[in-house]
Amino acid sequence: VIKEIFIVIIYIFLVMLSSNISSAIKISLCVCINVTGTLDDCACDVETIDSFNNKEIFPKLQKLLSSDYFRFYKVNLNNPCPFWTDHSQCGLKYCAVKPCTPGEVPEGLKSSSYKYSEAASQDLEECEKAEKLGAVNGSLSDETRQALQEWKKHDDESDRFCMLDDVDSPESQYVDLLLNPERFTGYKGPEAWRIWNSIYEENCFKPYSVKRPLNPLASNSGQGFYRWLEGLCVEKRAFFRLISGLHASINIHLSARYLLDENWFEMKWGHNVSEFQLRFDKELTEGEGPNRLRNLYFLYLIELRALAKILPYFERPAFHLYTGQPTEDNEKKKSLLELLHIAKSFPLHFDETALFAGNKKEAMKLKEDFKLTFKNISRVMDCVECFKCRLWGKLQTQGLGTVLKILFSERQIEAMPNTSNTNPSFQLSRQEIVSLFNAFGRISTSVRELDNFRSLLSNIKQ
Repeated sequence: VIKEIFIVIIYIFLVMLSSNISSAIKISLCVCINVTGTLDDCACDVETIDSFNNKEIFPKLQKLLSSDYFRFYKVNLNNPCPFWTDHSQCGLKYCAVKPCTPGEVPEGLKSSSYKYSEAASQDLEECEKAEKLGAVNGSLSDETRQALQEWKKHDDESDRFCMLDDVDSPESQYVDLLLNPERFTGYKGPEAWRIWNSIYEENCFKPYSVKRPLNPLASNSGQGFYRWLEGLCVEKRAFFRLISGLHASINIHLSARYLLDENWFEMKWGHNVSEFQLRFDKELTEGEGPNRLRNLYFLYLIELRALAKILPYFERPAFHLYTGQPTEDNEKKKSLLELLHIAKSFPLHFDETALFAGNKKEAMKLKEDFKLTFKNISRVMDCVECFKCRLWGKLQTQGLGTVLKILFSERQIEAMPNTSNTNPSFQLSRQEIVSLFNAFGRISTSVRELDNFRSLLSNIKQ
């Protein structure tokens, strides 16, 4: 009897110990992500963004991005890395990208990647222009024609904030973004750190003497960083926050679509709370996690503002989301305009007029530095060794580059409704349009996923 009583006591003790350990684990997993209140350098607050995105923007945007026009993205994933030679390709199976076969891409996209008008009168006008140009070109030397083409290319690139792939190159291929989703691939460690280190250390207006917090490639990092950041002009501070916000968004995607289980029959992808905690917990990141998330919201405001400002461009009758399917194309344009009108209705838009508002000569120099630096970041994407990560890195940097192009082309965009010119000075290629909306789709998804992680963490705490 004494032996049985002793066994029962031991059993009760073990149950209580197990319960305490379980509670301790739950408490340790309760990550602090209570990012609230007004954001720096703007008049908006986190709560307003959460509500507006999750109720108004996210559902409509996801539906639009599933359409043919936006899901097929043409990209060159074989560009060589322009910055270092010890560059290899990732051998992990989840890093692979499956390009489309010719039969999978709508004919309208292959034949008219960025021709938006189909009116017969405009076609005739273009034919007449082509005949005249043909007559002139017949008298030009090959060298002169080449020079004209280079000038045209230079004019196109001068307004851009990022490098775009040559969609006519044999190396460029269509990729179905829905079949190649952004998620955790296993690409991490020194190779991934080198990419972000190149971006932060060499392309964010930061002197080498100032060390950013939690830099895995530097010791004693972070001291004096925020004192340096607050001392920057608002433009350079905004630039850093955009890059940090993009980095945070990517980390949220990887945590939300993590390979949880794999066997012979299936692969289970889902939310990895521990991974999210490692990247954003206030204590585990020495206070950096909340800063990263606030920068994500700042990036959201910047991209939302660009969508509101670009509305006149897409409202033109000459613009079409052309895939060769007239009924669907017309419906998708209506959906696009509805989304843009909702974006415009946001009550607390970022005021971009505060940027580059000082001395005109200094502002122009700063804007050019801004442009060249972001172009450099877009080139770094060709050094990402994981093809899946490279795909989404290129798309999102091109999307953000298009956002910046829109915000700093205000006069050209505002002039469009007041002119009958069918070929306005401000233009977007199909590649820029697809990257613009898909990049914002990624940021919108990150904001939505934060709500999901809050719910998961709340359940763990209970």
